[in-house]
Amino acid sequence: MDVILKYFPTLDAIQRERYAALDALYHEWNARINVISRKDIDNLYLHHVLHSLAIAEFVRFKPQTSIMDLGTGGGFPGIPLAIMFPECHFHLVDSTAKKIRVCDEVIQALGLENVSTQWTRAEEVREKFHFVVSRAVMPLCDLTRLVRNNISSEQFNAIPNGLVCLKGGELEHEVMPMKHHTLVTPLSDYFSEDYFQTKKVVYTSL
Repeated sequence: MDVILKYFPTLDAIQRERYAALDALYHEWNARINVISRKDIDNLYLHHVLHSLAIAEFVRFKPQTSIMDLGTGGGFPGIPLAIMFPECHFHLVDSTAKKIRVCDEVIQALGLENVSTQWTRAEEVREKFHFVVSRAVMPLCDLTRLVRNNISSEQFNAIPNGLVCLKGGELEHEVMPMKHHTLVTPLSDYFSEDYFQTKKVVYTSL
C-alpha cells in the first residue's frame, strides 16, 4: 500500500480505504480461485495495482468517461482504475467465468458502484466506450482490430478515444505498422522501481 501512496499522495479517505482492502480480498479469493500467480500474490501492490495505475499517470480520464477493460483477469487494470476515477464507468470483460466471479466479489466488497462485468469473449461485446484498456498479451494489431468497433465517436478527453494497454519487452516491431497513431511510454518515466524498467504503456488512437 505504501508504494501507492508514494505516487498518489492526494488520494481521499475512501480511495485509501479501498486500496488498502485489496490485499486481504485478493489473498482470500486467490486462495480459492487462482487469478494471480501464487508466487506473485505478495507483490500485489507493486506488480498489479501500481502497474494498473500507470494508465492513470498517462491519462486522467474526465468524469463520465466509459472504459472497457478487455481480458480483465482478476480485475486489472480495471478495478484499481475504477477506485482512482470514481466518476467514470468501467466495464470488465473476460472469457473465463471464475475470473469474473472474483471481480464481482471484489467489486461488491469494495462497494464500487461504477463497475460492471461481463463474462464473454471480446467479439461478443457490442457496446461503445471512449477507451479500451488492457494488460495485453495479444499483439497490438490484433487487439486494435478486435476493439475498433467498440470505440465511441464522442470525444471529450485530453487525448482522442482509443486503446491504452500495458505491455512489456521490445515493441518496435509490433508497433511499426501503427506507428503514426501510436505512442509508447516507458513506465520508468513514472515509477522508479526496477520492476517497471522493461514495461510500457501503449496508446493507439482509434
